[in-house]
Amino acid sequence: MHPERRGWGGFGAYSLNGDLPHEQALSVLEAKMVELEERTDFSAAQKSAERAALRASWVTAARRIYSDLQPWETVFVARHPMRPLVRDYIRHLIPDFCELHGDRVFGDDPSIVTGFGFIADQRVMIVGQNRGRSLDERVACNFGCAHPEGYRKALGKMQLAAKFGVPIISLIDTPGAFPGMEAEERGVARAIAANLREMPRLPVPLISVVIGEGGSGGALGIGVADRMAMFEHSIYSVISPEGCAAILWKTSTQAHAAAAALKLRAKDLIEQGVIDEVLPEPVGGAHRNHAEAAATLQRFVMKSLTELNSMPRDMLLERRYQRLRTMGSSFQRAFQIRHTA
Repeated sequence: MHPERRGWGGFGAYSLNGDLPHEQALSVLEAKMVELEERTDFSAAQKSAERAALRASWVTAARRIYSDLQPWETVFVARHPMRPLVRDYIRHLIPDFCELHGDRVFGDDPSIVTGFGFIADQRVMIVGQNRGRSLDERVACNFGCAHPEGYRKALGKMQLAAKFGVPIISLIDTPGAFPGMEAEERGVARAIAANLREMPRLPVPLISVVIGEGGSGGALGIGVADRMAMFEHSIYSVISPEGCAAILWKTSTQAHAAAAALKLRAKDLIEQGVIDEVLPEPVGGAHRNHAEAAATLQRFVMKSLTELNSMPRDMLLERRYQRLRTMGSSFQRAFQIRHTA
């Protein structure tokens, strides 16, 4: 389905058709709305009244369901096939986007998107992870898992932005770096380590947002920031729930238990001091309304840049250093209190 196609009555972009178990009630209401539009025995006034009632019921149900998603349910939403990707956000926010390619060493990794453009009147460098929409795109992008040349590409473009004093916006959406032999042979760990070493030194504002899934070192490779946010139903973790379950329980069938233990939801991570802000999503999730999600991202970016652009360079770097040093401190304090009580 095209990302801009509107479903029943123009409310919500996508019908999930029961794909996500927790949304079965919504699927029933969506089916009723489709059935209503096909009926010929209702007058226009009757249809309008019934449509309004169904919409109100849908909104009430969606708000109730999405206000209390369990960790494993949040994983499904973060990975939804119609969730907005980095190119969707670029399309909505940066019509003049000038994409840059290549790492000057090996090649161009399509799973990392970089380029200059304007958000409102602010020039920015975008560095984002691209999972791909169609099957062919996903295969070409390794499902969002970057090779070492992708991380070298990201760092090179960040350094170019820093040279011209341009803020850097990184959009995180990956299950992790590419785990294949060729990535190891070309030094993926070293490439990520180089990014972690160099990004804290860049003398321009750094803003990172987890737009879908932030997994392991693959996410950290572009995720050092002065301001870190997550969309409400995204996830951010040191390992995927399936990977964690395979290690601890020797079976991926315990992924739901691993998801709970990992504390990978936005509301968990802001309590732990890992992120700075949780970005609200449209009713029913960002996959239902890309434009609204993009508008939320723009507001966060512009608000953050208003503060960060006013800081002297030395203060910016010092505050970044202190942020990295104290990341997760609230979780550490809570852990100490629990185990010394």
